Amino acid sequence: MIARILLLLLAVILLPDVYFHYRYLRRKRWYHSFAVLLWWLPAVAMAVFALTLSAGDDFAPHDAVILRGFLLLMGILVVPKVLYALCSFIGFLFCRMTRSHRNWGNLVGFLAAIAGMLVMIYGSTLGMNGIRVNEVSYASPSLPKAFEGYRIALFSDLHLGTYGQDTQQVEKLVTTVNDLKPDMICFVGDLQNMQPTELDIFQSVLSRLQAPDGVFSVLGNHDYPVYIKADFATEALNENLIKSKQRSMGWRLLLNERQAIKRGNDSIIVAGMENMGKKPHPQKGDIEKALEGVSSNAFVLMLQHDPSAWRNTILTHEPTAQLTLSGHTHGGQFSLFGWSPASITHREWRGMYDDGQGHSLFVTTGIGGLAPFRFGMKPEVVVLTLTASQE
Repeated sequence: MIARILLLLLAVILLPDVYFHYRYLRRKRWYHSFAVLLWWLPAVAMAVFALTLSAGDDFAPHDAVILRGFLLLMGILVVPKVLYALCSFIGFLFCRMTRSHRNWGNLVGFLAAIAGMLVMIYGSTLGMNGIRVNEVSYASPSLPKAFEGYRIALFSDLHLGTYGQDTQQVEKLVTTVNDLKPDMICFVGDLQNMQPTELDIFQSVLSRLQAPDGVFSVLGNHDYPVYIKADFATEALNENLIKSKQRSMGWRLLLNERQAIKRGNDSIIVAGMENMGKKPHPQKGDIEKALEGVSSNAFVLMLQHDPSAWRNTILTHEPTAQLTLSGHTHGGQFSLFGWSPASITHREWRGMYDDGQGHSLFVTTGIGGLAPFRFGMKPEVVVLTLTASQE
């Protein structure tokens, strides 16, 4: 992860100090020798930190404490300077255009720097805690009568490696879900960050999830062995381990499979596709296999980690699913006045979407994330209540 954005990180870390040096500091009498060293030391140290993290073979550090520490230091040492420098530079250009001598960008930059630092500190500490219960009603005329009021608890993107040895948030999740007393629990991928050993301390906690019709799950892009550098045998072992660990917790892992849920003479189909996202993410989903033998009259609930598969694959297949449940986007892990960066990178990124022909997608913003940060995007558990639409 760090290696992929290394050049951007280095620019973000060093350019503000380059701006301050040429715009303000070099004309100061005190700015020489020891003062220069003190001023540049934090930026150089952060650049070295970023270079060290990028030098690893794996996608991200295995130790969550290291990643959290890097993020906190970015929030304290880098983000404030970036915001101030950006506002100051814009103000400088405005002064040049208007021939003004008062750079209001400096004041705006100072306020932005304080706000940015507080956002980063909060988002990488308290922002990752707590659970928000999001209650949603879904109506479809295809729903069998026996399933009127059927309740599904949905969660996604646990990224357990981010919590290290701290089980508190996961214990809170399990208690929250069980207290909702759903008929079914669905998990739609990204249980781990990079490797299945991250699950070890959490297995007994997650095994306590209970619902009358069970816990169903699918794999997300992080649940495949593509984020660590290993030989083929190790990759195969890790992929088998993540599958076996979910099954040992009593979860019904659907690998391009389906299962009927019955209520008397009525039934619905729960189908699960393997990840079918955009490249470079794994594309192992097989909708033909997942819906093999399913009647066109059946009500199908599809579990698919990546919401991009809804338009690209699921809606183009016949029969298709009336309701698809996804995660993956994390809601961008940031929201300010309703805007999130996820809205730029994903067409469907949060909440309910409809194609106008009786097929819907719901995207949950998930629980965690590889980067231990959330601001304005609280971890969520979704409760979907199914009902027949009123004509």
